[in-house]
Amino acid sequence: MGISTLKGRSLLSLRDFSAAEITELLEHAADLKTRAAQGEYVHALAGKNIALIFLKPSCRTRVSFVVAATQSGAHPEIFGREDIRFGIKESVRDIARVFGRVFDGVMFRGFEHSTVAEFAEYAGVPVWNGLCDSYHPTQVLADLLTLLENFGSLEGLPLTYVGDGRNNMAITLAIAAAKLGLDLRILAPEKLQPAPEQIAELLADAESDRAKITVTADAQLALAGSAAVYGDVWVSMGEEEQTRERIELLRDLKVTAELMAATGRADSIYLHCLPAFHGQDTETAIAHPDICEVDDEVFEGAQSRVFDQSENRMHTAKALMQLTVAG
Repeated sequence: MGISTLKGRSLLSLRDFSAAEITELLEHAADLKTRAAQGEYVHALAGKNIALIFLKPSCRTRVSFVVAATQSGAHPEIFGREDIRFGIKESVRDIARVFGRVFDGVMFRGFEHSTVAEFAEYAGVPVWNGLCDSYHPTQVLADLLTLLENFGSLEGLPLTYVGDGRNNMAITLAIAAAKLGLDLRILAPEKLQPAPEQIAELLADAESDRAKITVTADAQLALAGSAAVYGDVWVSMGEEEQTRERIELLRDLKVTAELMAATGRADSIYLHCLPAFHGQDTETAIAHPDICEVDDEVFEGAQSRVFDQSENRMHTAKALMQLTVAG
């Protein structure tokens, strides 16, 4: 097999990769997952050094990239926001050039998309967006792998996203739908729906003629025949002051057994990028007992695949680093 076309490439948004390249990455991730289950690890990154920059806190992104790098033979080094004070003492472009001279790849988890884009422009090595305010491509790669594991194909697959339709998850799923032909339904109250021109632009550039993106506040329309229901937090990081407003807007869209039944499919599954509020005793849940986007009956039930997604963050991160650094 020749060198992948992904070698040397950054992933700042799923817009950066073609449908064929995303498919290649998902196939490699599935192969790596199978091998790992048999105790076989591909050390494609032996002798490489990977930087993991966290300007925003993380659970899944951190554990997935650390283990993925280690199992690939690389050395991961973690940097918190206090370790690198972007724009305070040193510019983004100068820090990027320092990292690019030392590291073979950089995972960047931050805020503004413009910051990770500037970092990638000057680093000279592959940079992977581990989350920004606009996009979350590494999460959606794991979601796509999970959907493939459950349904075998993505083209024409009905998927319903429930929640804030303007956030980085909804928009990244919409990009994936346009690339790979998903039938995405974004179920959100009118106030939290993405701009129509944003969706129209994605569909105009769709790579699959089966791509569909429907934005609606009609739960019956959004859920009918859906293979998967995708939940998300009602309040994203940095928007905590909007908690009460979001609860009022989204409380009727809490994912319950009744909502899941509205798909009309016995094989429909529940997905969530995590963390999820499902009645557990966290500080936020105690402060806002009605912030609960999914019932425990669903989250802990047989339809839930949320921890498969979480594990798949590691397998897809491994494939992403191996193909972009080593090819």
